[in-house]
Amino acid sequence: MTISDIQDEIIKEYQDISGAGKYDYLIKLGREYSPIDGRYKTEDNLVRGCQVQTWFCSNFENGKIFYHIDSSSIMVRGIIALLIRVLSDQKPEDVANADLYFIKKLNLEDDFSPVRANSLWKLTNRMRLEATQCINN
Repeated sequence: MTISDIQDEIIKEYQDISGAGKYDYLIKLGREYSPIDGRYKTEDNLVRGCQVQTWFCSNFENGKIFYHIDSSSIMVRGIIALLIRVLSDQKPEDVANADLYFIKKLNLEDDFSPVRANSLWKLTNRMRLEATQCINN
């Protein structure tokens, strides 16, 4: 599936949810999201500048990038679940050039507190950076 196909699928799932249901949806995703292997939860993998503990690493295999991300916050884990669904297991070129329009369509940056919005942008920027580094290596 392409990044656009996955985003369209998420938008369709999310379109009938309103108000507090949006938060419930992300909390549900966060609870269902499988934690990453403990070996990735190291000081070196902590995302700097996030208000909550968030660990990030990636690997490149068979021409695709895979992300391993987790957080101590259930809500941030819900955001991570969406980002992983959209961007993991994709070609680095596609990730680096992706228009992540689902974020705007779902009003994620507007509906979040500044802390959560900051985590969202830190993670998306880091995912793009990691993809770009795969392209350049």
